[in-house]
Amino acid sequence: MAGQNLSGFSRIYAAFFNSLAGFRAAWVNEEAFRQEGLLFLVGVPLGLWLGQNGIERALLVGVLFNVLIVELLNSAVEATVDRIGFEHHELSARAKDIGSAAVFTSLALAAVVWLLVLFH
Repeated sequence: MAGQNLSGFSRIYAAFFNSLAGFRAAWVNEEAFRQEGLLFLVGVPLGLWLGQNGIERALLVGVLFNVLIVELLNSAVEATVDRIGFEHHELSARAKDIGSAAVFTSLALAAVVWLLVLFH
């Protein structure tokens, strides 16, 4: 892998650009990431405005970050499974279904937190 012998600032610099490439790949290839990204772009300013204090703002914004994190991990699992092969295999289907369940759970958590914070 390119850059695996880097250290210090060079490693951090390379990791930053690898992360940007990951965001770009998710945006281009994953409709769900684009939808959740738009939710994030709308929800973060809204959460900062609606939260009554730092804890509420952190909860409202934090769960939106969590949704993006889980979606990125799910997309990585799906890409890895697809790289292995497109033929149906029980374990491949299970991996994708579990990743999907994780995304659903993160979205449910976001909804619950927003409802509890905004309607306490």
